Amino acid sequence: MVDDMALAPADAPVQADAPPTRGLVAQAIRDTLSGAGAKAGLVWICVVGFCAVFAPFLANSYPLAVKIGGHWSSPLLRHLTPVDVILLVMFFACVILALIRRLTFARKLAIGGIVLVVITPLAYLFVRPPSLDVFEEYRDLAKQGKIEAAIYAPIPYSANDRMRDQPEDRLSPPNRRHLLGTEDTGGDLLSRMIHACRIAMSIGFISTGIAVVIGIVVGGVMGYFVGAIDLFGMRLIEIFEAIPTLFLLIAIVAFFGRNLYIMMAIIGLTTWTGDARFIRGEFLRLRNQDFVHAAVAAGLPVRSVLFRHILPNGISPLIVSASFGIASAILYESTLSFLGLGLVDEPSWGQMLEQSLGVGGTFIWWIAFFPGLAIFLTVFAYNLIGESLRDALDPRLHGIE
Repeated sequence: MVDDMALAPADAPVQADAPPTRGLVAQAIRDTLSGAGAKAGLVWICVVGFCAVFAPFLANSYPLAVKIGGHWSSPLLRHLTPVDVILLVMFFACVILALIRRLTFARKLAIGGIVLVVITPLAYLFVRPPSLDVFEEYRDLAKQGKIEAAIYAPIPYSANDRMRDQPEDRLSPPNRRHLLGTEDTGGDLLSRMIHACRIAMSIGFISTGIAVVIGIVVGGVMGYFVGAIDLFGMRLIEIFEAIPTLFLLIAIVAFFGRNLYIMMAIIGLTTWTGDARFIRGEFLRLRNQDFVHAAVAAGLPVRSVLFRHILPNGISPLIVSASFGIASAILYESTLSFLGLGLVDEPSWGQMLEQSLGVGGTFIWWIAFFPGLAIFLTVFAYNLIGESLRDALDPRLHGIE
């Protein structure tokens, strides 16, 4: 038997292993994070997201663990709300799904949605925190010497703790006890800023998600069918673009009250027009491509042609637009809160800015500076990521025409 190696020429070049190929998503992520600006923006967004998820464990008047009368208990865990539990479960579920490499992104998204649908009713059914919060309870017990040992959060003040037992700390500038100072109502500014991260993240992602879904459906139908449907869709887009989102939000809040979910819905229902224009343009470009004709010839249903064949190839501009949409939604909520039309019971950065103008028109610099800086950094971070993502997904920058 002749050895195969003997048949090969002695000077035949040895081929090196081909480098592993990357998918579109992996390559886009790599190119996006290649710039220092996008990395810095992502770090800040991760910090805000971490504070939003673990806010009760970072700033809370109730101790995580306390020993009274020889028995240990956890008042902090007992006072967790259903929203706290949902955020914690979803965070760890997303981490676990991210570590599982063999699952596709679509399957991870589907599993995450199932977990959310299952955990939400269970949390509201079984998680029942006390209806009345007495924030100074454990401070009073500590003064009386009844607490044998206790483990507190890094910031031992809840967002809505007005510290009525410590009136001397009201409206105090940054100091060792209150690193960013306090408000005129006595609330610790750093604690309220940490808990306000939830409003910033939720209103940005949920309202933008609503806008993206509507934009994909409307824009995809317009771009694929064209004709009368496209004409009607463009007139519909022009009608919605003529609606001033901020004035509509003010009117809705005046009639229906201050509700975060209503704000999310209004922002999403009035800002989808740009996404629809992007998707329409991409569908018009792709509808006559060979792979689309092949899918139609194979007898695939229209929804499969639209959302499984055309959409994955034309969603790149929408991803970039969504990053700017999140920043815009945060600005809308901050503007409403600054005008005094935001949420009352939940802290937000815009609400704190409104409180920086004290009684008699006095200006309180620390209440204006730190929340204003947080709004600026968050919006700027999303803009940096959006611009870097736009450059990463632009084929002209990679020599592709």
